[in-house]
Amino acid sequence: MTKRMVLMLLIVGLLFGSIFGYQAFKKHMIMKSMAFAAAPPVTVTAMEAVFRTWQPQLRAVGSLRAVRGVDVASEIPGLVRTVNFKSGEEVKAGQLLVQLNADADVAQLHVLEAAAELADTVNERDKKQFTVQAVSRATLDADAADLKGKRAQVLQQAALVEKKTIRAPFAGKLGITFVNPGLYLNPGDKIVTLQALGSLYVDFYLPQQQLAGIARRQRVSVFIDAFPGRTFPGTISAISSKVDPDTRNVQIEATIVNPRHELLPGMYASVEVHAGAAERYLTLPQTAIAYNPYGETVYVIGEGKGAPPGTHRLVAIQRFVTAGPTRGDQVAILKGVKEGDRVVTTGQLKLKNGSPVVVNNQVVPTNEAAPRPADE
Repeated sequence: MTKRMVLMLLIVGLLFGSIFGYQAFKKHMIMKSMAFAAAPPVTVTAMEAVFRTWQPQLRAVGSLRAVRGVDVASEIPGLVRTVNFKSGEEVKAGQLLVQLNADADVAQLHVLEAAAELADTVNERDKKQFTVQAVSRATLDADAADLKGKRAQVLQQAALVEKKTIRAPFAGKLGITFVNPGLYLNPGDKIVTLQALGSLYVDFYLPQQQLAGIARRQRVSVFIDAFPGRTFPGTISAISSKVDPDTRNVQIEATIVNPRHELLPGMYASVEVHAGAAERYLTLPQTAIAYNPYGETVYVIGEGKGAPPGTHRLVAIQRFVTAGPTRGDQVAILKGVKEGDRVVTTGQLKLKNGSPVVVNNQVVPTNEAAPRPADE
């Protein structure tokens, strides 16, 4: 019985050993097969890192304002007799715009002129009588004072009559008016807006930290959404003498020319201030950078070392980089990439260090220094 029991145990142990050994061998072969199996290549886009010249710029938003612009108004009350302009037309300096009814004022002016002429006649007669001692010096002085008073009244009334004639204070383009003959104007009532459009101001604000890089006659580029793709050059003409204590921003005024009168006061504007000398940066699209808590990384395409003949040789190699300033779709790379390196620009989420890749640049990310919306 003992021999039979030992023999049975040996047979059972040999059977279980064979089963476990076969399973271990099978697992080993599967892992070995998986280790040698090549992962399918990942399709990515790539671009060479190249040096580009960057003009340091400060960006802001602002609005346009006429160098000379006013709302033409009446200084004195009166009834509108004639309107001598049309809405939207160009006028010259001194051109008649509105004539108020001045009949009573002109009549009063004639009365005062007649009184001044009489005072002048009396003064001349008394001068002759004074030479023969017919009148006193006091009478002569009173005549001279009365003559000056009458002449001053004439000048005052003439100025009042002149104010009933409203003229353009400078050349420019008129706006839309709602004034018609027969309308009674009170002092300060708006007649029409007048804007000189040959040159315009651009008012914008910059943080006080950037004030050191701003100076008068510094170049700016102005972009207006009404004219996509166009740049309006200008220069800084004034810097405010104080910083806003609430926002810590300083107001900047730039001047741009507007020979075609196509830009209008009140328009929204994007402003780029050219600050400092141009610099050269190694540049990549911003989509190439992966921002992580442990740093910024890119994938550089290289040759796979030790790859068997006939297998895929392009692989993605992860590198840590130091990103610098940005400009539109572009970012400057200060450290980690050399000129000429092919860097993955899209498809990084599917990559790990050493992943095989296939480059397909049929659709590439934008890489514009000054991108504009697609609907422009």
